[in-house]
This record gives sequence, C-alpha cells and structure tokens, in this order.
Amino acid sequence: MKFFKPLEEECLQPLVPVGISTLFDQIPQKETSMSPARRSKNRALALASAAGIAIAAGTSAAAAQAQGPTPQDAAIFDNGSQITTTDGTLMHAHGGGILEVDDTYYMVGENRVDDGFLFNAVSMYSSTDLVNWTHANDILTRNSDPDLDPANIERPKVVYNAEHDHYVMWAHKENGSDYIDAEVAVAVSDTVDGDYVYQGAFRPLGHESRDQTVYVDDDGTGYLISAARSNYDLHIYRLTDDFLGIDELVHVFEGDHREAPAVFERDGVHFLVTSGASGWNANQQQYATTENFPEGPWSDWQNVGDSTTFGSQTTYVAEISGSAGTDYMHMGDRWGPQWGGTPNDSQYVWLPLEFPTPTSVTMDWYAQLSIDTAAGTVEGLPGGDDGSPWGTTFVNEGSGRCLDVPGGTADNGTVLHQWGCWGGEPQAFSFDPVYPGSEVGSIANTATGKCVDVFDQSTEVGAPVGQWGCWNGSNQRFKLDPVGDVYQVVAMHSGLCLQIEGPLYADGVAIVQGECDGAPHQLWSIPGKP
Repeated sequence: MKFFKPLEEECLQPLVPVGISTLFDQIPQKETSMSPARRSKNRALALASAAGIAIAAGTSAAAAQAQGPTPQDAAIFDNGSQITTTDGTLMHAHGGGILEVDDTYYMVGENRVDDGFLFNAVSMYSSTDLVNWTHANDILTRNSDPDLDPANIERPKVVYNAEHDHYVMWAHKENGSDYIDAEVAVAVSDTVDGDYVYQGAFRPLGHESRDQTVYVDDDGTGYLISAARSNYDLHIYRLTDDFLGIDELVHVFEGDHREAPAVFERDGVHFLVTSGASGWNANQQQYATTENFPEGPWSDWQNVGDSTTFGSQTTYVAEISGSAGTDYMHMGDRWGPQWGGTPNDSQYVWLPLEFPTPTSVTMDWYAQLSIDTAAGTVEGLPGGDDGSPWGTTFVNEGSGRCLDVPGGTADNGTVLHQWGCWGGEPQAFSFDPVYPGSEVGSIANTATGKCVDVFDQSTEVGAPVGQWGCWNGSNQRFKLDPVGDVYQVVAMHSGLCLQIEGPLYADGVAIVQGECDGAPHQLWSIPGKP
C-alpha cells in the first residue's frame, strides 16, 4: 500500500473505503485457515530467523490441536486494533515483518511522521509472546542519511545472514515527493536491534521495485520478491551472498497486478501470498504455490479470506513453532487512510491459517486469538465482534442525557442534541464497523436511517454535528476511543471529539465537535457495545 501512485497505475483513486457495509447489511461469510512444519532450533536462528519466520522446536500441529495452549503461556491478541507497547505508546510497525532471535521475536515496520505519510523511522519492537511488545530501537531514521529526509520507506523487512553474521534490512523507497523512483533501500547492522547503516537505494537490475519482501530459504539463499512495472509484474531475485545486493532475476509473474508479497514454506511447499493493487483500500488476497521454489512451476492464483481480507492487506506470514508443533499466522495491516486516517492510525489484523490440503490455505475471522509461543499454537477464539452493525444509545457521562434526533425528524441537516433518556427511537442508534473488529465505523439513527455527520466536512472546533444521508464519507466515520469504561467519539476526518455545547444538564443542548480533552461533556457510555 502507498500514498502516492504513479500516473500510469489503474489504481489511482480517491481514498474511499471499499467493502464497507451499509446500515444493517450482512457481512459476507468468510473462509477458514492453519497447521505444521519442523526445523531445528539452531538452524532457525541462522536461517529461518533470516527469513523473518519465527521458528522453535516442537512436534506436530495435530498434537497442538489436541493439547491446546497451556493457559499460563497463552496470550490473548485483540484483532483489528492498534497495539499499545509496554511503555504505553502506540506501536508503529506497519507493512513490516518478524524474525526470531534467542526466543525473542523482533518486529520491524513503518513509522510515519505524525499526522502524515512521510518516513519517520523503521521502528523495531521485541516480544516473547507476540502480544506484549516493547520498543527496542528506531533502527533507521530520516536522520540516518540525507537521502532519507524526505523519503517514503515502506514494507521494511530484516533478515539474518549467517555466513557474514549480520542483519540486513530491505525496504521500498521513494523520494518523498512523488512515486517515480521505485527503488529498494538497503541497510545493515551487526546486531538485530542496533542502528542500521544505510547502504543506499537502487532499482534491482534496473527494474522498478515497489511493494517487496525478503525471504531466506532452507539452504541459506536469500531472495527479494518485489512488484515491478507499476505493480503489473512480480519479480523474484536471488540476493548476493552477503544479502546486500542482487545476484539474478530468477522468476517473473507477468501481468498479474499483484503487490504486498509474503512468502513461507510448509512441508516442502512454498506459498506466495499477495494482494491486489487498489491503493489503500483492502481487496481480495490471493496465493500461489510451488514445490520448486523459486523457478516453479507455480500454481494459479487462489483466493484466501473474504473479498477484503477482513479489511486488511497482507504484510507477512509468521511461522510459530514450539513444543506442540508449528502454526502459521497471517499478519496484515488495516490501513488508516481507508476511513480518512493516516498510516499511523492503521490497525493490525492477525489470523490463524488452516491447510485443508498440502497446497491450499484458508483463513477465517476471529475477534481474538490465543497465541502460545512456547507451544507453537495460534488459535482463534469463538465469539466477539463479527463486523455486523449493533444497536445502542449514547449516554453523556457528564449530563446523564442521551444523544437525540430532535422530534425524530428525518430531515438532512438536523443538528443533534441531548435529551433526557426515554428509550424512544430518536435516541436509538446503530454502529456499523468499517470492518470486523474495527472501532471505526458509521453511526446511524434507527428512526431516520440517517448517519451522524460533521456538516460540510468541517475541521473547525465548534462545528455542528447532525444527521445526513449515509454516504461513507470520512466526516461520517467515527472512532470509539475508550477512556476507562466510557468512550470519546472521535471524528476521523478532523480528529475532534463529539461533545455537548452549552449548559451541561439542559435538554436541547446541541452536539458539536471539540478538542479531545477527556472532559465529562465529551465522554459517552455505549451500552450493548460488543
């Protein structure tokens, strides 16, 4: 995914979400996914760690299914949300990948400038359970080299080179003003979480390179897989022995219009997972397989997940091995610009993969995962928010009064107000998440069928909030931001919060947007929230 698009791409389009259900639409049924493979611990640190795939010792996935996660070892991951680190800050590792070193998982990814799209850092985080993450370092920053300020650095991946005993980062690089460079950037460090030394940027063998990943096979050979020719082709290159350069172009997927590649191997079968090219908007993820990586022959592309990959775009597939076997986990980004946010607003969608046959993979939605890295198991937990609209009232914490449509009128442009809670339809609303598990969605009144709207898409403090016909605009997208047991309702286009404007305890006081400060007049209880 990217912000700028070359003019020749057919995916140049406005940032309007796709796959978002209208009020009370049913979310499409999903497919399913998950299972095993086995390698030695030492080789994992030297080779599979380099491939960015988490490896540990274990037995079989069948045993993992029977045994299940050990309660004291399993950690619960909340899907379709942002991740808060152990120091209380948001984790920005979008478009990234994972590698394992000495039983610790390291995740790298995109960290953009605040409220923008330009490169700030490639940030690295560490975890032993894949749920609780600690900021380890900003391994590359815009101050690392003059070539990086300004710049766009996307889809960074770090691999370990056993022969040279160093860690190498590859990423997609643009110049920060347009999307015509289509280069790879390379950096290197002697330690996994050190300051990486920038080696420069170039087009591999003269070809464009956009969305990309790097992968290290069982024999220690490194590969770059990248989108070329404005995303219409997908190239696989063999890396040089030190992983710092390109040796040879070894395979081309021509004319398939795929991006966001991720590679993994299971029981001798290599899977290449990709998305379509549709800007920031989520689309159908597809995969191809081969038993002769990388030359092929490769299978045809097959769908996995639902038509929007549950609102996400693949960035990586993690292989998690332990005492009970090996499981595989899709790691995707639910990009913030889909609903009017920025890349730093993006959320994480991680889902277990299932393997009905040796050469097929499926994936289903789960609101929560149980991840046990010691056992090597990733299991979806039943229940939770499935993405369907749900009904509620909005009760102001300061006044105890309810969000209300005056007189229940269906007129566009009606300013919402607060009124004593009486249980009538003018006070009944439905929240429709943009995707399963999302805290961002539209709010519609049950009586009128109209959506809560910041009029004229205003970003001004004090702008009135009312109802208008639902049209999926960013001024009709709101985030339910928890503050203890209540919520701020944040307008995605402005970053401002819905609040009462006037005497706190008076009926008929209008609703406007204001600077989010957590005061009682802009906090709302939302009974019935999943």
